[in-house]
Amino acid sequence: MGATKTQNHASTNDAHTKKEKKHIEEIRTMLSYPEIICIYMAFCIVLVFGLIREWSSKLGVLAGVKVNPFSAPKGYASLFKELEYFWLRRFYQRCRDCFERPIASCAGTWIDVMDRTSPDENTSYTYKGTTSRILNLGSYNYLGFAETSGPVIDSVAESIKKYGVCSGSPSVEAGRCDVVEELERTIAAYVGKPAAIVFGMGYATNSTTIPSICGGRGTLIISDTLNHNSIVAGARDSGAIIRTFKHNDTRDLERVLCAAIIEGQPRTHRQWKKIVIIVEGIYSMEGEICALPQIVALKKKYKAYLYVDEAHSIGALGANGRGVCEHWGIDPADVDILMGTFTKAFGSVGGYIAAEQAYIDYMRRTSYAQIYCSSMSAPCAQQALAALNVISKTEDGKRRIHQLHENSNYFRTKLMELGLCVFGDNDSPVVPMMLFHLAKISAVSRLLLERGLAVVVVGFPVTPMVLSRVRFCISAGHTREDIDYAISKISEVGDIALLKYDMYKAE
Repeated sequence: MGATKTQNHASTNDAHTKKEKKHIEEIRTMLSYPEIICIYMAFCIVLVFGLIREWSSKLGVLAGVKVNPFSAPKGYASLFKELEYFWLRRFYQRCRDCFERPIASCAGTWIDVMDRTSPDENTSYTYKGTTSRILNLGSYNYLGFAETSGPVIDSVAESIKKYGVCSGSPSVEAGRCDVVEELERTIAAYVGKPAAIVFGMGYATNSTTIPSICGGRGTLIISDTLNHNSIVAGARDSGAIIRTFKHNDTRDLERVLCAAIIEGQPRTHRQWKKIVIIVEGIYSMEGEICALPQIVALKKKYKAYLYVDEAHSIGALGANGRGVCEHWGIDPADVDILMGTFTKAFGSVGGYIAAEQAYIDYMRRTSYAQIYCSSMSAPCAQQALAALNVISKTEDGKRRIHQLHENSNYFRTKLMELGLCVFGDNDSPVVPMMLFHLAKISAVSRLLLERGLAVVVVGFPVTPMVLSRVRFCISAGHTREDIDYAISKISEVGDIALLKYDMYKAE
């Protein structure tokens, strides 16, 4: 029966892959070559004017333009990367008000954003001393645990009284309180693995674990091209050979696997000691769910290991929130290492690795974060543990998961009906809406803020030049009225910024 379920999911995924490819082709046809040329020309114009101002500042031609404070003394090589400073000064500085928005409240469904005047190139913000109540569509508060009241917060307050807020190294007794140990046991049982280990930082979970398990010669890492930077950092730090495959393309993954096995290691052509495939459950910039059934099939066929990053999928996917394995009906035993974080669905900090007991024991003794870093503090562990217990043991937890799926699918469908270009899969709480043009990044962000919406905008160099986007993050805490309010305001901005297309009307 389990095999039949997996086959059904696999056939469903094949159909989805075909639909996704058709969707991508439609998006490509939406941008004509003149439009693409205009996007690059706009970038070049900003680049040219930035270079002129940079050269003028060095020559002292333009008054009021500050000289680069990172310029190297005469006769010295530059200590800093001049290109990065140039980018910050001449590009990011022009739109930094879209990213640096301090809030004066809990980062829940609605937030209080501090009012201020926008700075010019050489001045700081001026704060007005007031705040505006804004609908939050930018935080990873997937299950709505960013709350100021309720049993979860009450348990955290009690843990502060009992344990304090400090923590020590995980390798000593001071860093191993009973709350952290209980969290490890609970998360392991929740995701269906024999054991788990908890880290104090989500980014460090990947960047320090991958070198631990993939270090040494003769290891090959095969990574999705759109994997998170923490995976990239960990893979590079491991010293292993790295190959990539096209995003969520299992045919290309098989091609890379076949080539690796046939050709062997560089120069010597010896057989690889181990091959590790690394993917994500939900890709945070695309809102797409990984094709896990096909990846597991390839993993078994070619005897490779599989590492799945569930930072965005744990708590958000599956009927019980158990992640991408539950979503596809895959046995967790078919995935060698399940990684996840507590920063999204659980409203806390840190991350975890769930695997066989032998793997966990090895990581506890070799991972940098388990030796040199601080462990998760008891109150943060209590927040994650309490949220996890609500999700897995109460009706309120089931309600939150169901509400998240309902909100995400409703929001995505409504945007598509408006003719807005949307990426991602059903049930994914990450909903990217394409802007394409660089100039629309700051314009759309400011227009939405004026209408009471806080969003995240993303562009080059995080995305390709022509694929700028808004990334909406939906929460179970959003009511249907909140979603409808957001859709109406997004529709207004879509009309102003010319973001609506006819691609969905035929469907």
